[in-house]
Amino acid sequence: MSMIRDLRAAVRPSLRKSNTAYSTYDSTRDPSASSAVVDCAVYRDGRRVKDEPCLTPHEAMLEVRKGGGFAWIGLHEPTEAEFAGIAAEFGLHPLAVEDAVHAHQRPKLERYDDTLFAVFKTIHYVEHAELTATSEVVETGEVMCFTGRNFVITVRHGGKGSLRALRHRLEDDSELLAKGPSSVLHAIADHVVDGYIAVAAAVQDDIDEVEIDVFSAPAKGSPRGSDAGRIYQLKREVLEFKRAVAPLLRPMQLLSERPMRLVEPDVQKYFRDVADHLARVHEEVVGFDELLNSILQANLAQATVAQNEDMRKITSWAAIIAVPTAVCGIYGMNFEHMPELEWKYGYPMVLGGIAVVCLTIHRMLKRNGWL
Repeated sequence: MSMIRDLRAAVRPSLRKSNTAYSTYDSTRDPSASSAVVDCAVYRDGRRVKDEPCLTPHEAMLEVRKGGGFAWIGLHEPTEAEFAGIAAEFGLHPLAVEDAVHAHQRPKLERYDDTLFAVFKTIHYVEHAELTATSEVVETGEVMCFTGRNFVITVRHGGKGSLRALRHRLEDDSELLAKGPSSVLHAIADHVVDGYIAVAAAVQDDIDEVEIDVFSAPAKGSPRGSDAGRIYQLKREVLEFKRAVAPLLRPMQLLSERPMRLVEPDVQKYFRDVADHLARVHEEVVGFDELLNSILQANLAQATVAQNEDMRKITSWAAIIAVPTAVCGIYGMNFEHMPELEWKYGYPMVLGGIAVVCLTIHRMLKRNGWL
């Protein structure tokens, strides 16, 4: 216990030091602080306050403190230096800032003082003319969302999943946007889950295609079991999809069921719909995984059956060839006194006997399905 107390005592000063470093940072003095900002605006009563394309985060907070409303700042892959000023301006926790900058996080929902920090994995379907053993089916990205009483900060990683269209759609729905920052959090969650639904439908088409190929007659010259590489690659892509969907179930349940100070009660009702859609997508992804397991097993079983059929054919022809091999081996021993050596019709009779025996064996094996 004393060791644990010493460890806590050592960690607390470093955290206080880290908090102080952020709190004393002046974003207005750092020209790089806004280079990662995609859009920054203030919303009041569901309307965008100013017509400027983009305010600085400092200007946005001054506008919020002066007249109310909330600021929504969108960033794309900021560096530590670029995000430091914004973190200081809004008092973001250093641990959440570190997660937002470095990305590669698991979907989650965390609360730091008066800020909710949510991580979403975005999924984009990669179009391909033909599914191969090396095809990339899904491409992942990340969206982090800091939600406070009067601000929303979104941090996006990855080349896909832009939130620009979502912002414009929300700006057209002033009634929903007037409910505050939690309405933006809901819109992002709904946008991400809707993307899951679209990707799930596309992946279902790929699985159907593979399933048809596995259980249909193989093309000429294509051996049974040759689809294993495609199935395994598709299974890996489904696993990546599952890693994005499954961890998000619990955060959505919390947002839809547990009252939170930073989430408006009216908005919380909307999260229930998102949670329902997410649960449905999760069931589909789990079903994809199980179905691909079954298809892979069937494909391997078909390969085994094809190998057994080949072995039976090889064995059958070996049995047929064994007859002339045995006869020729006997008469090749060059003994002086052997049956029918001096007979005029001995040679054609032996050849005829070999042919009759071979044809008889061939007919028996074919009747039994070996040939």
